[in-house]
Amino acid sequence: MQKKSYKDATLEALAEEMGRDPSVFVMAEDLHGRGGGLSHYLGLKELLNGDTSHMLDTPISETAIVSSAVGAALSGMRPVIDMRFSNCLPACMDELVNQAAKSRYMFGGQGKVSMVVRCPDGIVKMQGAHHTDCLEAWFAHIPGLQVVVPSCPAEGKGLLKTAIRNDNPVIFLEHKTLFKTEGDVPEGDYTIPFGKARIAREGRDVTLVVYGVMVNRALEAAEVLAAKGIDAEVLDLRTLTPLDKETILASVRKTGRAVVAHEAVRHGGFGGELSATISEEAFSSLKSPVVRIGAPFVPIPVSPHLEDQCRVLPQNIVQAVCQMMA
Repeated sequence: MQKKSYKDATLEALAEEMGRDPSVFVMAEDLHGRGGGLSHYLGLKELLNGDTSHMLDTPISETAIVSSAVGAALSGMRPVIDMRFSNCLPACMDELVNQAAKSRYMFGGQGKVSMVVRCPDGIVKMQGAHHTDCLEAWFAHIPGLQVVVPSCPAEGKGLLKTAIRNDNPVIFLEHKTLFKTEGDVPEGDYTIPFGKARIAREGRDVTLVVYGVMVNRALEAAEVLAAKGIDAEVLDLRTLTPLDKETILASVRKTGRAVVAHEAVRHGGFGGELSATISEEAFSSLKSPVVRIGAPFVPIPVSPHLEDQCRVLPQNIVQAVCQMMA
């Protein structure tokens, strides 16, 4: 194990996959200048020993980036593209929803769309409504797309390597606060399978079903709950499509209670799908109704005070669990 930042762990994953497979390449805005929108590609050139032939700068056109990636993937390449912010995705919905997601099916498997769409998302201080949405529920609704939400450096590296090797288009959603976080990362080549959730903390009283940045917040909440005598199990979904229903249901049947939390708005969020699945398939095991936590149904404001009202924090989870247990 080595301690690495999320940025460095995912850069390492990219460099390893580009060295392993010459069909892998990266496209992003300002890639050779500031290292992409969040500077999270700085250092990739050095990891590639100065070879930038597979690092392509793009114009400021999400439509051009995605359509180029779809064409390259259908031609046998494996592009990794960067959307700078997940809020840029609506500009290229036709390319993602009608082309990337459906081409393999419509052509009887003759054309594979092996591409990774990296999408930094989530609330970061004073970025306003145009740069803070969490849109995972949109893409989890589309057959043919795989939706991945890593939670820490080790998960980011292993899931990104799996995404690059995957023969399907992958929406890779990374909370912007993750890039500077640090954690232990296994050495050497490793991948993390899609559709297999991780039990981040075992417990017996309630299951916290979370993904992405909410995993660490749920772990913080679990420590507070432990001091109150409540033993919470934290389940890191890793991927929303494919979804590991078996692990979710096994955990809820053990604890009898479930709290689903995400930073996306609660209304129409992926938490609704999770809650429905638990209620339909583990109803007889539930000791209380499933609780959903999410942001209010408003565009994220730029005012720090109002922005704070939209965050889903450990204390929100603690409060929900305590009310449920009561």
